[in-house]
Formats: sequence, C-alpha cells, structure tokens
Amino acid sequence: MTKQWMKWAAIAGAMCAFAQPAANAAGVAQEAGRTPIRLALIEGMSGPFADAGAAVERNVRFAIERVNARGGVKLPDGSHPLELVVLDSQGSVEQALVQQRVAADRHIPFVLQGNGSAVAAALVSAIDKQNTRAPDNRELFLNYSADDPALTGAACSFWHFRFDAHAGMRMNALADVIARDKSVKRVYLLNQDYSFGHDVSTLARAALAAKRPDVAIVGDEFHPIGRVKDFTPYIAKLRASGADAVVTGNWGNDLALLVKAAREQGFGGKFYTFYGNSLDAPAAIGEAGVGRVLAVADWHSNAGAAAAPAERLPGADASSSDAYYAAFRTRFPGAHDDYALARIDVMVEMLAEAVGKARGTDAAAVAKALEGMKYDNGFARAWMRADDHQLIQPLYVIEMDKAGTPGVRFDNEGSGYGFRTVLALPPEKTEPARECRMKRP
Repeated sequence: MTKQWMKWAAIAGAMCAFAQPAANAAGVAQEAGRTPIRLALIEGMSGPFADAGAAVERNVRFAIERVNARGGVKLPDGSHPLELVVLDSQGSVEQALVQQRVAADRHIPFVLQGNGSAVAAALVSAIDKQNTRAPDNRELFLNYSADDPALTGAACSFWHFRFDAHAGMRMNALADVIARDKSVKRVYLLNQDYSFGHDVSTLARAALAAKRPDVAIVGDEFHPIGRVKDFTPYIAKLRASGADAVVTGNWGNDLALLVKAAREQGFGGKFYTFYGNSLDAPAAIGEAGVGRVLAVADWHSNAGAAAAPAERLPGADASSSDAYYAAFRTRFPGAHDDYALARIDVMVEMLAEAVGKARGTDAAAVAKALEGMKYDNGFARAWMRADDHQLIQPLYVIEMDKAGTPGVRFDNEGSGYGFRTVLALPPEKTEPARECRMKRP
C-alpha cells in the first residue's frame, strides 16, 4: 500500500466507522432475537461476467456494513440487521429466474440485480406474477445497473425501482460532451447484441441527430454478449470505416477485451463509453486511453477534492466524497477491488430508511415509502421519482488520464490511470421525460 493510501486509510479509520465489518452489530441484534432483514443478490457470480458480479457483491456488503454498524434498521420491536444472501445466476436469464424462485421460497422480501437488462426484464415479469399469486409473500426488486429505459418506461412496474441512470440519461450526458468536441466527425456504434445494446445504438443515433447532426454514423454493429474472445475483426472494420470515435455501452469482459484489442491494433480514435472506468478497462486501455476514453458515471473517485471548482456540483461536499472513497478502499484495499459504486450505497441506505418508515418489510409498504424519497449524503443528492420509480441523481462525464495530472488524484485499480471530470450535471439536468403508465396494487 502506498503512503498516500496509508494516509487515506488512517483518515477513513478516524472519520468512517462504517468502513469496518458489521459482524458485531449483526451479532448483537441476532442475540437479542432480532430476525435479520434479508436481501437476495441475484447476480452472475460465475461465468464470463463473474468479475462484475464480485464487484457488485463487494459494494452491497460495504453498504450493508454501514447500516449495520449504526445498529441496523429500527422497527417497532427493536433494531434488525441487514443480511445479504448471494444467489448465482451465472449471468443467464434462465438461472436468474431459478434463483428468484429460490428467494421467494425462502421468503426473502428484497431482490437486488443489475448486470444485464434482459435479466432484469425477466425478473420484473416473474416478480409481478409472484406478487399477484402470493400477496402474503411479495418481493420488491431493486435494480442498480440494468439501464434499459423501458424498465421505468413502457414496461414499468410498481415492484421495480431503478437506482442507476438509464441509458437515455447516460447517452444525453455523453452527447453533451460530443457536441462540444468538434474533432469528432465519424462515429462507429458497437454494442452487445441484446436489449440494452440496441437501446444504446438507438439512443446514440437520436442524441447525435439532435446535438451533432453533422456527425456521420459510419458503422452500427452488434456482437454476441459474453461470447467474443477476440475483438480484432471488429477493430479492423472500425478502422476501415474511417471512424474517429466509438460509442459503446459494452460492460464487463466485453468492454475490457474490446479496448484491449483497440490498443493492440493501434486504433487512435476516441471511445465514448458508458462503463470505460469499470473493471479492468483502464488497465486494458493503458496509455492509449489518455485523453481518448470517456465514460459517464453517477460518481467517481476524483469527484471530490481532486475536481476543479468549476467541475464540482453546486452544494456538493468534496470531503464527504473523499471520505466515502477512503472508507471503501480501507475495507477493500486490493487493487482489483477498487471499483466503488456510490449508487449501491444510495440504494441500500434508501431501502433501510424505507423499511424503517414502513415499520416492516411488506413489499407494498416499503415501495410506497420509497416513492418520492429524497436522499443527500453530502455528495450525492438524489430523489426517487414516484410515478416511474427512476432515481434522479447527478451524472459525471469523465476522461481518462495519468494519475497525478490535474484532476486525477486517484487511479483505477492500481493501473496508473484514472479519470477527471469533464462535465458535472446536477440531478435537475439529468431528469428524463416520463413515459411510465404504472399499474398499482
């Protein structure tokens, strides 16, 4: 661990007791006869996206430990700890549905999932049916990453809440930056071949037409999700098209392998990504990504004191942002574990507050408590829109550079490369149009 990280570890220990494992808090509650409030994480813990699943689990555990370190959730009969139950979907829709039934059979009231919009859509349908069939065993679905706009639009459900910005919100933020970058003339769209990837393509076309009608779309291609081991042929087509920029919603291994192939094949254009700051991607891109790889995020490690005053959100507390990151890195000091997802912390904190307000874990009561809820931890001001269950929160467009350069105080995963804020949008600037026509129980 570097001297810088040792310093931050000391700060985290002093400022953030929530960074410590909450086994003691949970143990006290259980000894007093308090039943844990269980959360089922249905995620790909094995298979091609296992790294992404493991990263989610770390973040959920960190958020749960924070709540439990404060004594858990206070209900009329006393305080109850949160407890995580991990169920491996292997990244497939079929296995996710199997695990949803396992969660229902075990009467776990809260289901968490996010890596894969196709999986999320299937879970929404299954949970809708579960809650109709068994009103005494209903589940609430908390989505932290599945970004298909339909999930809070045409296919919205009372039992589903999304805590991530959807693809349209993210694309609009990226398009704001592309609109200012006059060096971008020819764009290639390359995405995973499933609902989310197709959404990114459609949304990119619409956003570019509105904000940069002079930009030519020179490619619009989809590849099998999680099955491509060598992206060299795709990079060859990309180079042949004359593209000077790529827009992609790829995530997990599909993003890491894509950018690795681009580096090896000498593609010199820009990558406008949804997840370019995610697991393995910065190290895979390396020096070739400096000034050329951009991503969009609800928060990032350099959004605090590292950000220039003009790049900070109005009213945001830089020290709160830095303390949160320091606490996470103290809890998970391994280089590969360096992927803090603030929105998961927001999700768990809001759920704990809603359970307390509902005075129990009844899914309908908790859902009503979440509707319209406001949240502010000092650096993430957000609210849950009641009519479609979409969290409205800040968004950052960030650009890759070497650690130590202005605005890049911290790198990603020990790679030597991190991200600086290019554009910071307050939640009022990220709010999308309403499309949901929700059926309420």
